[in-house]
Amino acid sequence: MTQNTHIKIYEVGPRDGLQNEKQIIPTDQKLALIAKLAEAGLKYIEATSFVSPKWVPQMADHNDIMHALRNKDDGVTYAALVPNDKGMTNAVHCGVKEVAVFAAASEGFSRKNINCTIAESIARFEPVLQTAKAEQIAVRGYVSCVAGCPYDGDVPVESVVSVSKQLYKMGCYEISLGDTIGIGRPAQITDIITAVSDYVPLEHIALHCHDTHGRALDNIKAALACGVRVFDSAAGGLGGCPYAEGASGNVATDAVVKMLHESGYETSIDLDKLHAITNFIRNKMNIEQRETCT
Repeated sequence: MTQNTHIKIYEVGPRDGLQNEKQIIPTDQKLALIAKLAEAGLKYIEATSFVSPKWVPQMADHNDIMHALRNKDDGVTYAALVPNDKGMTNAVHCGVKEVAVFAAASEGFSRKNINCTIAESIARFEPVLQTAKAEQIAVRGYVSCVAGCPYDGDVPVESVVSVSKQLYKMGCYEISLGDTIGIGRPAQITDIITAVSDYVPLEHIALHCHDTHGRALDNIKAALACGVRVFDSAAGGLGGCPYAEGASGNVATDAVVKMLHESGYETSIDLDKLHAITNFIRNKMNIEQRETCT
């Protein structure tokens, strides 16, 4: 197990956090949030998603967002989710340097979320990875519902391993294991990471927790003990999945950073500025703060 004490925080608030907000957030406010996150020391920020506005209206300004960020030289990676080759083509035109693809570990969630089987979703990503390789664009892979599915219930660890292994072999540099409905427990998270790490090196595994039942920080601690050093989170605990009814927001970035710092880990992130961002989300963006662990 690695003894590395530096933790990479992958900020998903501007994309995963905002995508389910009913009120359309103005582009300038999104860009202001992204700028504040960068100023706080976040080096990896998922800024938007190249999905159809028909399905996710909140992300309709993806072109404007990425054009505004494409020439920044601040050492921050501004990534975008792409669902298919069409989205990838759009991302390339906008100068995106890193993209993410999204698969599920459960058939029920895959059909509900992206209207296809797991196998079909993996096949959709083949041209995305081919384009990424040709354009020298990094690709991150998400695996959702690793701890349970709102439609299928229990998800076999073998399914999580299978999807993770396929995405990694296709060329995803990092595999983010998502507890999409926040039902995972530390022992379960440990088992999942242990199984996946037989095929994906620990340094290429991330954990993406939702805090539905207030166990996100405990699950992160379990992952830390396994050797995971990359965690997804959202400023202010923004989020929730439109296809997972009842799932609360992502674990809050400030809660994760506070816990890490108190536990002796390093993030290079300013906690006071994170707290100020939470106030910005509540007061300026007029988004109610989610209940989070502190």
